[in-house]
Amino acid sequence: MKYPHKSIGALAVLCTLSLSCETTVQRKSAPVPDQAEPGFTLARPIWPTGREKEMNLSVGFRTLFDCPGKADTFLRIAGSSIYRIYLNGQFVGHGPARGPHGYYRIDQWPLKNIRRKANVLAIEVAAYNVNSFYLLDQPAFVQAEVVSGGKVLAATAGQTPAPFRASILAHRLQKVQRYSFQRPFIEYYRLQPGFDHWWDLPAGSLAEVKCAVQNEKKLLARRVAYPQFARRNPIRILSRGSFRRNVPTTNIWKDRSLVNIGPQLKGYTEDQLEVVPSLTLQKIRPDSTTPVDKPYQDDQPLRLAENQCAILDIGTNLTGFIGAEITCDKPATICFTFDELLTNDDVDFKRLDCVNALCYELRPGSYKLESIEPYTLRYLKLSVLDGDCSARSICLREYANSQTDKAGFTCSNPDLNKIFEAARQTFRQNAIDIFMDCPSRERAGWLCDSFFTSRVAFDLTGNTTIEKNFFENYLLPPKFAHLPDGMLPMCYPADHYDGVFIPNWSLWFVVELEEYLARSGDRQLIDDLKPKIDALFKYFEKFRNDDGLLEKLESWVFIEWSKANDFVQDVSYPSNMLYAAALAAAGRIYDDQDLTQQAENIRKTIRNQAFDGEFFIDNAVRKDGKLQVTANRTEVCQYFAFFFNVATAQTHPKLWRTLLDDFGPQRKKTNAFPEIHPANAFVGNYLRLELLNRYNAPAKIKEDILGFYLYMAEKTGTLWENVGAEASCNHGFASHVVHSLYRDVLGVSEIDTAKKQVLVNIADVGLDYCEGTIITPHGPLIVKWKIENEKVICKTKAPRGYEVTVKNLRNDNSILQTNRD
Repeated sequence: MKYPHKSIGALAVLCTLSLSCETTVQRKSAPVPDQAEPGFTLARPIWPTGREKEMNLSVGFRTLFDCPGKADTFLRIAGSSIYRIYLNGQFVGHGPARGPHGYYRIDQWPLKNIRRKANVLAIEVAAYNVNSFYLLDQPAFVQAEVVSGGKVLAATAGQTPAPFRASILAHRLQKVQRYSFQRPFIEYYRLQPGFDHWWDLPAGSLAEVKCAVQNEKKLLARRVAYPQFARRNPIRILSRGSFRRNVPTTNIWKDRSLVNIGPQLKGYTEDQLEVVPSLTLQKIRPDSTTPVDKPYQDDQPLRLAENQCAILDIGTNLTGFIGAEITCDKPATICFTFDELLTNDDVDFKRLDCVNALCYELRPGSYKLESIEPYTLRYLKLSVLDGDCSARSICLREYANSQTDKAGFTCSNPDLNKIFEAARQTFRQNAIDIFMDCPSRERAGWLCDSFFTSRVAFDLTGNTTIEKNFFENYLLPPKFAHLPDGMLPMCYPADHYDGVFIPNWSLWFVVELEEYLARSGDRQLIDDLKPKIDALFKYFEKFRNDDGLLEKLESWVFIEWSKANDFVQDVSYPSNMLYAAALAAAGRIYDDQDLTQQAENIRKTIRNQAFDGEFFIDNAVRKDGKLQVTANRTEVCQYFAFFFNVATAQTHPKLWRTLLDDFGPQRKKTNAFPEIHPANAFVGNYLRLELLNRYNAPAKIKEDILGFYLYMAEKTGTLWENVGAEASCNHGFASHVVHSLYRDVLGVSEIDTAKKQVLVNIADVGLDYCEGTIITPHGPLIVKWKIENEKVICKTKAPRGYEVTVKNLRNDNSILQTNRD
């Protein structure tokens, strides 16, 4: 329950405050508490008979129920793959929270504005039945019941007055291409007016199909808070234009998700597809573009004729469901394309190797449209390929974490404030039910990424519920198909039919587990995971060479997206540094001195082999039976060495000084040490900030944060996967800047929530004032300080029983004055 790598100066003015003020946190938590024992009273899992394994099948389930009482009413639901809920035509929610293979989490949604008679509850379920990094390939079902005052009013396959009836929703085309290699299918619709009447009219308009009761499901509590679904309109119309279609085009982009369909990547092959919008859209060429740059007004329809388009700016990079009200006087085909940034003042739907397109074929009439899948975008382009249309109420219904609003950070440097908000925005879009890498291309729960994001979750929400779910998902499956015994999936929940895994990435799981124990005190989960940890280390034993180092690791050995990935065989020294750290962490967690000693032996061997007197070398290769150290050296390798305690500022002072003074964001301009391949954002630049914290350089941290992240925050309002914009511009791990700003700039260097102790180190970081609110499990911790008349004036407010220690680490002879609220 401590912030890692605490930093306490040797010379400090000490002031200890025993605070007794009581504070409370009003969080947007689960609207209906989880059951002690997750389960249903009457409902059973159902699906249209014989179609539970069919790819990309959309099914609507609806019930008509009365609710004569005044008791709270809620919907209890589980399902596969995804669902959304409407009550009397009004949006209720989207789910489910993801669980591991063979398990399904129960959501409980409050049902508001209930009528006494004839309430229409509609559940739309998209069943994908393909492998992905996002959703599991498991047979489709829905299991749902409406409960009021302890009485079940409606249930799937239950003996109630109000059964659920099912219809196939054929208006979403079934045989379409995948959205990406990592996610299932795109959305393409053929609609007629009234297609959505089944959401709210008592008399259903869709043909009913018979359902069969499915096998009993193992159920888990949702545990995590329910998402935020705020509606966000665009803020500006940037441009309007015209275009030509069916232009002959060379070098057509065909993603692997289109051309590599087969047993290892399930989907519909190209010759089976009803439409292929990724090809159609590439044959469009602009004719003219007219800048508009005026505020978007929801009450003023945006009218577009055939072959016309408009680009709108939402203002910041957001994730959610794209919606609009569309009216067309004749048959029309419209397409929303979108991206996180503009490319040559246009939206490139394929920039991220995804099909960022949402398409509709519409008969004449009026429509309220909204995607069922969440997408990530700042810029939205509406194009009319046929007919014409009038669009209003264009919006994005957000799909984001609901628990971050109470936290905050502000200081005298507006650029740092901008970066904090970009980091918070990045977190809230990537931390809904698991810690995701990105909310766009993959929506995957990656190891290593979660190590960094989990710290931010504790800072912004004061709980570890998402992290617990994350670990629980890895705990429950007895084994992981297509992977060697003992190996953990590189991301999960996911299906890796191609057998690809990142062996060294699994070691981050162990390193994070130690921090999770400190944050949560959840000893039971730690002990339950021990067989998984033992099996993981057993897997690695066969790769240990005579020196005790891992050699010739199989599958995909990954360090970061930099030149370091070219230097991973035969012995990867960064991987072995991480291996030593995992062994040491497990040794501490499970009180195993043998693991601790193994870790130290590996570190010693790396020091002897890999350090060339100036820098650490990345790898060694086996030639003629002998291990030969290469000359390959990368920046990230140096950070691995220090972060994982192979080197310290005391054992390698010259190297540390070089890293401190000559590396960092300014190196692009100075070109210092060009022979050392530069690090990328992840993980190199984040490890750098951690090391600057470890060795008490808060002013340098502030400058590096500005150099690394300001341009990202200004361009998209979120933080990126790489230092460049060639990939995701909204990556969960990047929210770790929140942790750095709280710890190193605000100075809250340690929070021990078990002992209820807080240490604040106020350093000279070039600010006139700084204040922040960090959410603890017991309530908000508020720290404010300012520099005034050679005084450091610090004001704190903490939960009841917390003791706050404030230290002045400035070297300007300023006097510390503290106040408590």
